[in-house]
Amino acid sequence: MNMKNYISYADLVSIGNASFGFLSILMVVNGNLIFSAMFMLVAVIFDSLDGWVARKTKRDDEFGFGKNIDSLSDVISFGVAPGMLLYSACVSYSIPYLNIVVGLLIVICGILRLARFNVLTDSINGVGEKFVGLPIPSTALILGSFYLSGIFRMDVALVIMAVISVLMVSTVEYPKFKKTKFVAAGSVLIVLTCLPPNILSVIANLPAKLLFVAALMYLLAVPFMDLYAKLHRSGPNVR
Repeated sequence: MNMKNYISYADLVSIGNASFGFLSILMVVNGNLIFSAMFMLVAVIFDSLDGWVARKTKRDDEFGFGKNIDSLSDVISFGVAPGMLLYSACVSYSIPYLNIVVGLLIVICGILRLARFNVLTDSINGVGEKFVGLPIPSTALILGSFYLSGIFRMDVALVIMAVISVLMVSTVEYPKFKKTKFVAAGSVLIVLTCLPPNILSVIANLPAKLLFVAALMYLLAVPFMDLYAKLHRSGPNVR
Protein backbone atom coordinates (compact mmCIF):
# COMPACT_ATOMS: atom_id res chain seq x y z
CA MET A 1 0.00 0.00 0.00
CA ASN A 2 3.00 2.30 0.28
CA MET A 3 3.07 4.89 -2.52
CA LYS A 4 6.78 4.30 -3.16
CA ASN A 5 5.93 0.81 -4.42
CA TYR A 6 3.95 2.33 -7.29
CA ILE A 7 5.35 5.72 -8.27
CA SER A 8 8.35 6.17 -10.57
CA TYR A 9 10.28 9.00 -12.23
CA ALA A 10 7.96 8.86 -15.25
CA ASP A 11 4.98 9.41 -12.95
CA LEU A 12 6.62 12.57 -11.59
CA VAL A 13 6.73 13.86 -15.17
CA SER A 14 3.02 13.04 -15.53
CA ILE A 15 2.37 14.99 -12.32
CA GLY A 16 4.21 17.91 -13.94
CA ASN A 17 1.74 17.60 -16.81
CA ALA A 18 -1.20 17.73 -14.38
CA SER A 19 0.36 20.65 -12.49
CA PHE A 20 0.61 22.83 -15.58
CA GLY A 21 -2.91 21.81 -16.55
CA PHE A 22 -4.12 23.02 -13.16
CA LEU A 23 -2.16 26.28 -13.57
CA SER A 24 -3.79 26.72 -16.98
CA ILE A 25 -7.24 26.41 -15.39
CA LEU A 26 -6.21 28.80 -12.62
CA MET A 27 -5.15 31.39 -15.21
CA VAL A 28 -8.57 31.15 -16.88
CA VAL A 29 -10.23 31.79 -13.51
CA ASN A 30 -7.98 34.84 -13.04
CA GLY A 31 -8.74 36.10 -16.56
CA ASN A 32 -5.21 35.63 -17.92
CA LEU A 33 -5.97 33.59 -21.04
CA ILE A 34 -2.53 34.09 -22.60
CA PHE A 35 -0.79 32.38 -19.70
CA SER A 36 -3.52 29.74 -19.68
CA ALA A 37 -2.71 28.85 -23.30
CA MET A 38 1.02 28.85 -22.54
CA PHE A 39 0.73 26.55 -19.50
CA MET A 40 -1.46 24.22 -21.54
CA LEU A 41 1.26 23.93 -24.17
CA VAL A 42 3.93 23.32 -21.53
CA ALA A 43 1.78 20.43 -20.27
CA VAL A 44 2.08 18.89 -23.75
CA ILE A 45 5.88 18.80 -23.36
CA PHE A 46 5.60 16.96 -20.04
CA ASP A 47 3.09 14.54 -21.57
CA SER A 48 5.45 13.74 -24.44
CA LEU A 49 8.34 13.12 -22.02
CA ASP A 50 6.77 10.69 -19.56
CA GLY A 51 6.90 7.77 -22.00
CA TRP A 52 10.51 8.57 -22.89
CA VAL A 53 11.47 8.68 -19.20
CA ALA A 54 9.66 5.37 -18.60
CA ARG A 55 11.63 3.72 -21.41
CA LYS A 56 14.96 5.17 -20.29
CA THR A 57 14.43 4.06 -16.68
CA LYS A 58 13.06 0.68 -17.83
CA ARG A 59 9.90 1.21 -15.82
CA ASP A 60 7.83 -1.97 -15.33
CA ASP A 61 4.27 -0.76 -14.86
CA GLU A 62 3.04 -4.04 -13.38
CA PHE A 63 -0.08 -2.63 -11.75
CA GLY A 64 -0.99 -0.08 -14.47
CA PHE A 65 -0.30 2.79 -12.05
CA GLY A 66 1.63 4.82 -14.62
CA LYS A 67 -1.00 4.39 -17.32
CA ASN A 68 -3.74 5.57 -14.99
CA ILE A 69 -1.85 8.55 -13.59
CA ASP A 70 -1.02 9.60 -17.16
CA SER A 71 -4.68 9.45 -18.19
CA LEU A 72 -5.87 11.31 -15.09
CA SER A 73 -3.30 14.04 -15.78
CA ASP A 74 -4.42 14.25 -19.42
CA VAL A 75 -8.03 14.79 -18.37
CA ILE A 76 -6.93 17.88 -16.43
CA SER A 77 -4.51 19.35 -18.98
CA PHE A 78 -6.17 18.38 -22.27
CA GLY A 79 -9.80 18.01 -21.27
CA VAL A 80 -10.76 20.47 -18.54
CA ALA A 81 -8.14 23.15 -19.30
CA PRO A 82 -8.97 23.49 -23.04
CA GLY A 83 -12.68 23.38 -22.22
CA MET A 84 -12.26 26.21 -19.73
CA LEU A 85 -10.09 28.27 -22.08
CA LEU A 86 -12.55 27.86 -24.96
CA TYR A 87 -15.46 28.80 -22.71
CA SER A 88 -13.77 31.98 -21.49
CA ALA A 89 -12.31 32.98 -24.88
CA CYS A 90 -15.71 32.61 -26.58
CA VAL A 91 -17.92 33.87 -23.76
CA SER A 92 -19.09 36.82 -25.90
CA TYR A 93 -19.97 34.71 -28.95
CA SER A 94 -23.26 35.61 -30.60
CA ILE A 95 -24.86 32.17 -30.05
CA PRO A 96 -25.53 31.83 -26.30
CA TYR A 97 -24.22 28.76 -24.49
CA LEU A 98 -22.49 27.34 -27.57
CA ASN A 99 -19.12 27.84 -25.87
CA ILE A 100 -20.38 25.81 -22.89
CA VAL A 101 -21.64 23.00 -25.13
CA VAL A 102 -18.39 22.70 -27.10
CA GLY A 103 -16.26 23.07 -23.96
CA LEU A 104 -18.22 20.26 -22.28
CA LEU A 105 -17.91 18.18 -25.45
CA ILE A 106 -14.12 18.44 -25.22
CA VAL A 107 -14.17 17.13 -21.64
CA ILE A 108 -16.62 14.27 -22.32
CA CYS A 109 -14.95 13.08 -25.53
CA GLY A 110 -11.54 13.37 -23.88
CA ILE A 111 -12.63 11.11 -21.01
CA LEU A 112 -14.15 8.59 -23.42
CA ARG A 113 -11.05 8.61 -25.61
CA LEU A 114 -8.70 7.99 -22.67
CA ALA A 115 -10.90 5.24 -21.24
CA ARG A 116 -10.94 3.45 -24.59
CA PHE A 117 -7.18 3.87 -24.93
CA ASN A 118 -6.62 2.20 -21.56
CA VAL A 119 -8.91 -0.68 -22.52
CA LEU A 120 -7.12 -1.16 -25.85
CA THR A 121 -3.66 -1.12 -24.29
CA ASP A 122 -4.78 -3.91 -21.95
CA SER A 123 -5.71 -6.09 -24.93
CA ILE A 124 -3.38 -7.85 -27.35
CA ASN A 125 -4.86 -6.04 -30.34
CA GLY A 126 -4.51 -2.66 -28.70
CA VAL A 127 -0.76 -2.37 -29.08
CA GLY A 128 0.34 -0.93 -32.40
CA GLU A 129 1.98 1.87 -34.30
CA LYS A 130 -1.15 4.01 -34.52
CA PHE A 131 -3.61 5.75 -32.20
CA VAL A 132 -7.29 4.87 -32.52
CA GLY A 133 -8.87 8.30 -32.56
CA LEU A 134 -7.15 11.67 -32.38
CA PRO A 135 -4.72 11.87 -29.41
CA ILE A 136 -6.08 14.10 -26.65
CA PRO A 137 -3.02 16.45 -26.44
CA SER A 138 -4.18 17.80 -29.81
CA THR A 139 -6.83 19.83 -27.97
CA ALA A 140 -4.16 21.83 -26.15
CA LEU A 141 -1.80 22.02 -29.13
CA ILE A 142 -4.40 23.41 -31.51
CA LEU A 143 -6.40 25.64 -29.17
CA GLY A 144 -3.35 26.96 -27.30
CA SER A 145 -1.38 27.80 -30.45
CA PHE A 146 -4.46 29.24 -32.16
CA TYR A 147 -5.16 31.57 -29.25
CA LEU A 148 -1.53 32.76 -29.15
CA SER A 149 -1.21 33.09 -32.94
CA GLY A 150 -2.80 36.53 -33.20
CA ILE A 151 -5.40 35.23 -35.68
CA PHE A 152 -7.84 33.77 -33.14
CA ARG A 153 -11.53 33.83 -34.10
CA MET A 154 -14.28 32.59 -31.84
CA ASP A 155 -16.40 31.00 -34.58
CA VAL A 156 -13.42 29.17 -36.11
CA ALA A 157 -12.24 27.98 -32.68
CA LEU A 158 -15.66 26.57 -31.80
CA VAL A 159 -15.89 24.65 -35.09
CA ILE A 160 -12.34 23.30 -34.86
CA MET A 161 -12.71 22.15 -31.27
CA ALA A 162 -16.05 20.47 -32.02
CA VAL A 163 -14.38 18.57 -34.88
CA ILE A 164 -11.46 17.61 -32.61
CA SER A 165 -13.87 16.26 -30.00
CA VAL A 166 -15.60 14.03 -32.55
CA LEU A 167 -12.30 12.79 -33.98
CA MET A 168 -11.06 11.83 -30.52
CA VAL A 169 -13.83 9.24 -30.17
CA SER A 170 -13.72 8.17 -33.82
CA THR A 171 -12.01 5.06 -35.21
CA VAL A 172 -9.67 7.08 -37.44
CA GLU A 173 -6.13 5.81 -36.93
CA TYR A 174 -3.50 8.50 -36.37
CA PRO A 175 0.24 7.74 -36.65
CA LYS A 176 2.46 7.84 -33.58
CA PHE A 177 5.57 10.04 -33.60
CA LYS A 178 7.98 8.16 -31.37
CA LYS A 179 11.23 9.47 -32.83
CA THR A 180 13.13 11.84 -30.58
CA LYS A 181 13.65 14.41 -33.35
CA PHE A 182 9.89 14.91 -33.77
CA VAL A 183 9.37 15.35 -30.03
CA ALA A 184 12.36 17.71 -29.81
CA ALA A 185 11.21 19.82 -32.77
CA GLY A 186 7.71 20.11 -31.34
CA SER A 187 9.03 21.00 -27.90
CA VAL A 188 11.27 23.74 -29.32
CA LEU A 189 8.33 25.19 -31.23
CA ILE A 190 6.20 25.15 -28.07
CA VAL A 191 8.96 26.88 -26.08
CA LEU A 192 9.29 29.58 -28.76
CA THR A 193 5.51 30.00 -28.77
CA CYS A 194 5.51 30.55 -24.99
CA LEU A 195 8.24 33.21 -25.00
CA PRO A 196 7.10 36.77 -24.25
CA PRO A 197 6.27 38.67 -27.49
CA ASN A 198 8.86 41.40 -26.78
CA ILE A 199 11.67 38.80 -26.92
CA LEU A 200 10.61 37.67 -30.38
CA SER A 201 9.32 41.01 -31.65
CA VAL A 202 10.76 40.44 -35.14
CA ILE A 203 8.83 37.20 -35.60
CA ALA A 204 5.92 37.93 -33.27
CA ASN A 205 3.34 35.11 -33.22
CA LEU A 206 5.19 33.18 -35.96
CA PRO A 207 6.05 30.13 -33.77
CA ALA A 208 2.42 29.95 -32.62
CA LYS A 209 1.20 30.14 -36.22
CA LEU A 210 3.61 27.37 -37.29
CA LEU A 211 2.55 25.20 -34.36
CA PHE A 212 -1.12 25.79 -35.13
CA VAL A 213 -0.71 24.94 -38.83
CA ALA A 214 1.35 21.81 -38.09
CA ALA A 215 -1.20 20.54 -35.54
CA LEU A 216 -4.08 21.34 -37.89
CA MET A 217 -2.40 19.41 -40.72
CA TYR A 218 -2.04 16.39 -38.43
CA LEU A 219 -5.69 16.74 -37.47
CA LEU A 220 -7.07 16.92 -41.01
CA ALA A 221 -4.62 14.98 -43.19
CA VAL A 222 -5.37 11.50 -41.81
CA PRO A 223 -9.21 11.63 -42.18
CA PHE A 224 -8.90 13.02 -45.72
CA MET A 225 -6.42 10.30 -46.67
CA ASP A 226 -8.71 7.63 -45.22
CA LEU A 227 -11.69 9.07 -47.12
CA TYR A 228 -9.69 9.18 -50.36
CA ALA A 229 -8.60 5.56 -49.90
CA LYS A 230 -12.19 4.42 -49.28
CA LEU A 231 -13.49 6.27 -52.35
CA HIS A 232 -10.66 4.86 -54.44
CA ARG A 233 -11.44 1.30 -53.34
CA SER A 234 -15.18 1.67 -53.91
CA GLY A 235 -14.83 3.35 -57.32
CA PRO A 236 -15.15 1.58 -60.70
CA ASN A 237 -12.19 -0.46 -61.88
CA VAL A 238 -11.35 1.30 -65.14
CA ARG A 239 -8.69 -0.33 -67.33
